[in-house]
Amino acid sequence: MADRFYTPDPLAPGEFVLRGDDAHHLTAVRRFAPGDRVTLFNGDGHEYPAEVVSTGKKLAVLTVLSREAVNREPPFPVVVGSALPKGDRADYLIEKLVEVGATRFVPLVTARSVVQPKEAKAEKLTRAVIEASKQCGRNVLMAVDPPVKLADFLARPDLPPARFLLHTAGGSDAAGVAKGELAHGVALAIGPEGGFSAEEVAAATAAGWRPLSFGPRVLRVETAAVVAAAWAAG
Repeated sequence: MADRFYTPDPLAPGEFVLRGDDAHHLTAVRRFAPGDRVTLFNGDGHEYPAEVVSTGKKLAVLTVLSREAVNREPPFPVVVGSALPKGDRADYLIEKLVEVGATRFVPLVTARSVVQPKEAKAEKLTRAVIEASKQCGRNVLMAVDPPVKLADFLARPDLPPARFLLHTAGGSDAAGVAKGELAHGVALAIGPEGGFSAEEVAAATAAGWRPLSFGPRVLRVETAAVVAAAWAAG
């Protein structure tokens, strides 16, 4: 896979000027020169092979050679709502969710949340999505929603029909869930380090969510979210 660079701008065959952080990375860090080949993407589901024409301090001029439909997406939506872990573990969480195929991430505010996500956090997480997409080859960016309270997430009408709340105590064994149940999309809710409260579990169950367990061991937030997303994306 050729080196990949992201732009939020529309792409099409012909001349294109890459600017911003990725232009700096292409020219100053990777030191690509005229004649070198790279791949551009902008999240529209395609990738764009391109050739470097010239480089400057803050831009690169390229010739986009073609528009190619390369599908590396799961066949159905995988929505992950999760409390955020502390520190750099949040970036790890996003990176791995992108790699395993999650299509949307929703930061959750729960009764036992340690990290209280702010609106600006979604922007930082989106940057992590872009970096992970460069590495793993996805051409559609995993969406990152603004933070919401758990109750609001549980009641969202736009979520996929298969809805699971990760809960070690009393949850159904993930191994017993038929894959056919997931064929039209999956929504997952993952709690903070202290887990969901009894009241939150009861509210989720009343709203039609199914408690789900991945075994007797207590997983970190980011581990639970990635394991569940990988299981769902299959």
